[in-house]
Amino acid sequence: MPQGIEAPASVTAEGQTSHTQNQAAKTAGALAIRPDQTAWTPEQAAVLRQSGIDNEVTSAELSSFLHLCQRTQLDPFSRQIYLIGRWDRRAGRKVFTPQTSIDGYRVTAHRAAAKAGHKLGYEDTVWCDSSGRWFDVWLSDEPPAAAKVVVVRDGQRFPAVAKYSEYVQTNKDGAPIGLWGKMPATMTAKCAEALALRMAFPNDLAGVYTAEEMAQADNPEPEQSQPRVTVVQSTPSTPPAGAAPTRDYLAEAAETADAEQLAAIIADAAAAGAPAEYMACLADLRDAHAAEAVGPVRELHAAAQARGVNPEHLARLAAIGATKPGARRQAAGDEKPGGGEKRAA
Repeated sequence: MPQGIEAPASVTAEGQTSHTQNQAAKTAGALAIRPDQTAWTPEQAAVLRQSGIDNEVTSAELSSFLHLCQRTQLDPFSRQIYLIGRWDRRAGRKVFTPQTSIDGYRVTAHRAAAKAGHKLGYEDTVWCDSSGRWFDVWLSDEPPAAAKVVVVRDGQRFPAVAKYSEYVQTNKDGAPIGLWGKMPATMTAKCAEALALRMAFPNDLAGVYTAEEMAQADNPEPEQSQPRVTVVQSTPSTPPAGAAPTRDYLAEAAETADAEQLAAIIADAAAAGAPAEYMACLADLRDAHAAEAVGPVRELHAAAQARGVNPEHLARLAAIGATKPGARRQAAGDEKPGGGEKRAA
């Protein structure tokens, strides 16, 4: 075919390619989150709605999610981080919680370590059976009782243990489902890794949890549950006559910053049948204690406030935040960590 006829076709193809690339660049630019951004743009909001965030989400939850994306540098439009809505009976509405995958946690941790000039590594993962024996390889067809992961940041060890029973996702009959039914050792290890990474990088990972950790939040509630210990919600109340002894795990967690003691308290609360929101409050306190500055505690406080928790939990977070570097001195009754709105007298 004559070259004069081919040339226009070539130019047209190149023009179409260039046009497609320009359109893709414009789309990516429209969705890119700027460091100085304080609210979602209309283009970003439209994509978030398509990802499953409906009109029940609150402005506080959206603002907290934006700040979290900026801090972790994870992209919600690439599904590196996302908001998951779950019905909360206490709040009387769907509560949205930020989640990422263990891969998102690893990306954030490696980025933070590189920025600080720290070396990041792991010790060998080990699994435990119900008798307390540890194994460096899990070969049994039965799920492990627990997994232990140790993250090493700049020579400092951050060990964490995750119990299978605390995180397993089940159906209404209590049987493991999904990946928890297919690869329980791997899933338990991922939860332990998430715990260890959050301890090693509290400023970068506070307030966001992995999908592996949160899978249990979707477990159907048993029709009849008889927990061994009654979990109290740290609110003034008079127990009914003949009630089982109560234990205030939240008060215990607020009083200690020791990582091992906090892990034991959380494990005891889970074994006692504490509900998901109660466990989330315990995680708030654990992460607040682990934070190295007041900023992450403020984010935990804002996220807890958006979930509609009771004022006493917010006050405990505020008290922990007041002890962190960067917190200004507060007047009596100041509720927000490092300053902010005051509680009504």
